[in-house]
Amino acid sequence: MQKYLLIATGGALGSRARDGVGSLVANRMGTRFPYGTFVINLTACLIIGFSLTWMEQHTAMNPAWRFLIPIGFVGAYSTFSTFEWEIFATLRVGAFLIAALYVSLSLLLGLLAVWLGVLLARLVFSAS
Repeated sequence: MQKYLLIATGGALGSRARDGVGSLVANRMGTRFPYGTFVINLTACLIIGFSLTWMEQHTAMNPAWRFLIPIGFVGAYSTFSTFEWEIFATLRVGAFLIAALYVSLSLLLGLLAVWLGVLLARLVFSAS
Protein backbone atom coordinates (compact mmCIF):
# COMPACT_ATOMS: atom_id res chain seq x y z
CA MET A 1 0.00 0.00 0.00
CA GLN A 2 2.88 2.36 0.81
CA LYS A 3 4.18 1.95 -2.76
CA TYR A 4 0.92 3.23 -4.25
CA LEU A 5 0.67 6.14 -1.84
CA LEU A 6 4.21 7.22 -2.65
CA ILE A 7 3.59 6.98 -6.40
CA ALA A 8 0.33 8.91 -6.04
CA THR A 9 1.92 11.59 -3.87
CA GLY A 10 4.87 11.96 -6.22
CA GLY A 11 2.49 12.04 -9.18
CA ALA A 12 0.35 14.77 -7.62
CA LEU A 13 3.43 16.86 -6.86
CA GLY A 14 4.93 16.21 -10.29
CA SER A 15 1.78 17.12 -12.19
CA ARG A 16 1.37 20.29 -10.16
CA ALA A 17 5.01 21.19 -10.79
CA ARG A 18 4.55 20.50 -14.51
CA ASP A 19 1.58 22.85 -14.66
CA GLY A 20 3.37 25.57 -12.71
CA VAL A 21 6.69 25.41 -14.54
CA GLY A 22 5.09 25.02 -17.96
CA SER A 23 2.79 27.99 -17.43
CA LEU A 24 5.51 30.19 -15.96
CA VAL A 25 7.93 29.52 -18.81
CA ALA A 26 5.28 29.86 -21.54
CA ASN A 27 4.05 33.16 -20.06
CA ARG A 28 7.57 34.57 -19.97
CA MET A 29 8.89 33.22 -23.27
CA GLY A 30 5.83 32.78 -25.47
CA THR A 31 4.48 29.74 -27.24
CA ARG A 32 5.88 29.88 -30.79
CA PHE A 33 8.54 27.41 -29.61
CA PRO A 34 7.33 24.99 -26.89
CA TYR A 35 9.65 26.44 -24.23
CA GLY A 36 7.58 25.17 -21.29
CA THR A 37 7.73 21.55 -22.37
CA PHE A 38 11.37 21.97 -23.35
CA VAL A 39 12.33 23.25 -19.87
CA ILE A 40 10.27 20.55 -18.18
CA ASN A 41 11.89 17.77 -20.23
CA LEU A 42 15.39 19.07 -19.47
CA THR A 43 14.76 19.49 -15.75
CA ALA A 44 13.10 16.04 -15.61
CA CYS A 45 16.27 14.58 -17.15
CA LEU A 46 18.36 16.39 -14.52
CA ILE A 47 16.11 15.20 -11.67
CA ILE A 48 16.07 11.58 -12.81
CA GLY A 49 19.84 11.57 -13.36
CA PHE A 50 20.43 13.00 -9.90
CA SER A 51 17.85 10.96 -7.98
CA LEU A 52 18.73 7.57 -9.46
CA THR A 53 22.45 8.20 -8.96
CA TRP A 54 21.81 9.33 -5.39
CA MET A 55 19.83 6.16 -4.68
CA GLU A 56 22.51 4.02 -6.29
CA GLN A 57 25.13 5.55 -4.01
CA HIS A 58 23.02 5.34 -0.86
CA THR A 59 22.12 1.66 -0.84
CA ALA A 60 20.95 1.84 2.79
CA MET A 61 18.27 4.31 1.70
CA ASN A 62 14.72 2.96 1.79
CA PRO A 63 13.94 1.76 -1.76
CA ALA A 64 10.47 3.25 -1.39
CA TRP A 65 11.98 6.62 -2.38
CA ARG A 66 12.22 5.24 -5.91
CA PHE A 67 8.41 5.17 -6.02
CA LEU A 68 8.09 8.77 -4.83
CA ILE A 69 10.68 10.56 -6.96
CA PRO A 70 11.65 8.89 -10.24
CA ILE A 71 8.41 6.96 -10.73
CA GLY A 72 5.78 9.25 -9.17
CA PHE A 73 7.17 12.77 -9.44
CA VAL A 74 9.22 12.53 -12.63
CA GLY A 75 6.64 10.28 -14.26
CA ALA A 76 3.97 12.94 -13.84
CA TYR A 77 6.29 15.91 -14.36
CA SER A 78 7.95 14.82 -17.58
CA THR A 79 6.13 15.33 -20.80
CA PHE A 80 7.40 13.00 -23.46
CA SER A 81 3.95 12.39 -24.91
CA THR A 82 3.38 16.15 -25.03
CA PHE A 83 6.81 16.50 -26.65
CA GLU A 84 5.79 14.07 -29.39
CA TRP A 85 2.45 15.80 -29.94
CA GLU A 86 4.10 19.21 -30.23
CA ILE A 87 6.53 17.87 -32.83
CA PHE A 88 3.62 16.43 -34.80
CA ALA A 89 1.65 19.69 -34.55
CA THR A 90 4.69 21.75 -35.59
CA LEU A 91 5.31 19.50 -38.60
CA ARG A 92 1.62 19.61 -39.51
CA VAL A 93 1.78 23.41 -39.95
CA GLY A 94 4.96 23.13 -42.00
CA ALA A 95 7.42 24.50 -39.42
CA PHE A 96 10.05 21.89 -40.23
CA LEU A 97 13.04 23.89 -38.98
CA ILE A 98 11.40 24.54 -35.59
CA ALA A 99 10.45 20.86 -35.30
CA ALA A 100 14.00 19.74 -36.14
CA LEU A 101 15.49 22.27 -33.71
CA TYR A 102 13.13 21.17 -30.94
CA VAL A 103 13.90 17.45 -31.44
CA SER A 104 17.66 17.99 -31.71
CA LEU A 105 17.97 20.33 -28.72
CA SER A 106 15.70 18.20 -26.55
CA LEU A 107 17.69 15.03 -27.20
CA LEU A 108 21.16 16.55 -26.96
CA LEU A 109 20.50 18.85 -24.01
CA GLY A 110 18.40 16.18 -22.26
CA LEU A 111 21.34 13.79 -22.35
CA LEU A 112 23.60 16.58 -21.11
CA ALA A 113 21.14 17.29 -18.25
CA VAL A 114 21.16 13.61 -17.20
CA TRP A 115 24.97 13.68 -17.22
CA LEU A 116 25.00 16.90 -15.16
CA GLY A 117 22.57 15.33 -12.67
CA VAL A 118 24.94 12.38 -12.27
CA LEU A 119 27.93 14.71 -11.80
CA LEU A 120 26.01 16.84 -9.31
CA ALA A 121 25.06 13.76 -7.29
CA ARG A 122 28.67 12.59 -7.31
CA LEU A 123 29.84 16.02 -6.10
CA VAL A 124 27.33 15.88 -3.26
CA PHE A 125 28.49 12.37 -2.31
CA SER A 126 32.14 13.32 -2.29
CA ALA A 127 31.36 16.28 0.00
CA SER A 128 29.53 14.01 2.49
